[in-house]
Amino acid sequence: MESNGVAEVTNGNGGGYDLTSILFSAERDYLVRSNGDQVKPDSLEGKTVGLYFSASWCGPCQRFTPILVEVYNELQKHHNFEIVFVSGDEDKESYDAYFSKMPWFAIPFSDSETREQLDALFVVSGIPHLVILDKDGKVLTNEGVEVIQEYEDEAYPFSSEHIGKLKEQEAAAKANQSLKTLLVSKSRDYVISADGKKVPVAELEGKTIGLYFVLATYNGCLAFNPKLIEAYKYLREEGENFEIVMIPLDDDEPSFQEEFASLPWFSLPVKDKFCSKLVRYFELNSLPTVVVIGPDGKTLHSNVAEAIEEHGMKAYPFTAEKYAELEEIEKAKREAQTLESILVSEDCDFVLGKDGIKVPVSDLVGRTVLLYFSAHWCPPCRAFLPALVQAYKDIKGKGEAFEVIFISSDRDQASFDEFFSKMPWLALPFGDKRKQALSSLFKVRGIPMVVAIGPTGKTVSTDAREQIMSHGAGAYPFTVERIKEIEATYDEMAEGWPEKVEHASHHHELVLTKRQFFNCDGCSEEGRIWSYYCDECDFDLHPKCALGNEGAGGGVADEDKATAQGWICDGDRCYKE
Repeated sequence: MESNGVAEVTNGNGGGYDLTSILFSAERDYLVRSNGDQVKPDSLEGKTVGLYFSASWCGPCQRFTPILVEVYNELQKHHNFEIVFVSGDEDKESYDAYFSKMPWFAIPFSDSETREQLDALFVVSGIPHLVILDKDGKVLTNEGVEVIQEYEDEAYPFSSEHIGKLKEQEAAAKANQSLKTLLVSKSRDYVISADGKKVPVAELEGKTIGLYFVLATYNGCLAFNPKLIEAYKYLREEGENFEIVMIPLDDDEPSFQEEFASLPWFSLPVKDKFCSKLVRYFELNSLPTVVVIGPDGKTLHSNVAEAIEEHGMKAYPFTAEKYAELEEIEKAKREAQTLESILVSEDCDFVLGKDGIKVPVSDLVGRTVLLYFSAHWCPPCRAFLPALVQAYKDIKGKGEAFEVIFISSDRDQASFDEFFSKMPWLALPFGDKRKQALSSLFKVRGIPMVVAIGPTGKTVSTDAREQIMSHGAGAYPFTVERIKEIEATYDEMAEGWPEKVEHASHHHELVLTKRQFFNCDGCSEEGRIWSYYCDECDFDLHPKCALGNEGAGGGVADEDKATAQGWICDGDRCYKE
């Protein structure tokens, strides 16, 4: 999206933004604090200022805001730094409740015009989004969220030169990595046991160490703990020189201590600064994660959690040779896979139809089956559901041997029942023990996720969600060959179109680019597959707008248009579609 014609308001100092012009107006010469106090423009003079685009309804924002508060409070002690909250909330009650958790300034909720202008001026396409400006109003970074997550208060003063130095320091630390550099800080040279005993890190040197990144209250970690305990105890009993050090990511110390009391290994203290540093150092992107450090202090493997989950103590000593051996075992399992081997477990040999009817798994053999991992509480799941329902009806309408099975992550029976009532297909019963086994088998790390099982019972795709969003019912039967056929038709669609165009609606050259989904800045309609795009401005034109209907045809067929609208929260960001 382009910045809707809002001009850059500069202060004459080399192109920096004039904060008085962009944050205040003729009707309003103040910002506000959460207690209602008004703050005049001179409160920002000579300061580095972060513009924090966020909203209470955005899960990733709720997770990032406490991190930003901690960094803000630390920087306030020694530096001229301020933050201005630019809300994306839709009602004042939500705005007030969310702002009450913030110690900085904000654009008043009543001034929606300024908030919208700032969204456009800084091309905000997803939240949380943090733009950091220097004392002259020049943009230091548009990636303040990522920088804060990576370096916290050490990122100050946020200049590219300073961030570059931090990256160089990290590279040097990795080159000279040892157990001491990983676990010892200026104020702490020990780890702790569950009974509070301090164990010197020096006593762990020469051992194989598993660094277990854990969130005590996270269900994935709670489910993984028994498997890790079993492997740990076995290796210790066998005399292996192996130890585990937990890296807690909890803010709630009582919850952590309650869980830690039942675990047999060591840990860093809760809220220890090294916990967040190790998250950045190892580029943590999922939980649970177990990083293996060899006897020489070097990293042997970035995450053995999946291997332990699937193979237990057999994964030890986590070497490349052992992983090659395990891969052969997995390959044999994949080749022998059938629908019944993954969906039948002891006396659980059925799935649920409507009105609680039990449908034998054997009745589904020979069909293409989608396993739909989802939950009512998940906004992206609710947004994706209409697209999947439409694809399901279209495929079934053609008489194909096809079915979908809902595999729920709902938290109670009522939520499961409500969500399942909107689906025309089958489901595993709520709380069914097969759900955990299927999630482990297909490495489900986020939802919604759709796995396609072919007529032979073998997996044909673990990306069926993306295939349906891109191609609708046309993705059936979800094989690699079918997707290649579809993509070939898209290439044919663009034959004869110019690679680059200039258009009166935009001041930069537009490049023909494959874009899964976009909103056309010309006609404001949703577009798919092909866009004439300006990466610098995030500006899209549908080919029919860039070239005219004769040059581009009618674009994508109506039945293939995406059905999810508004915002989608996925991973660490909420995005405008």
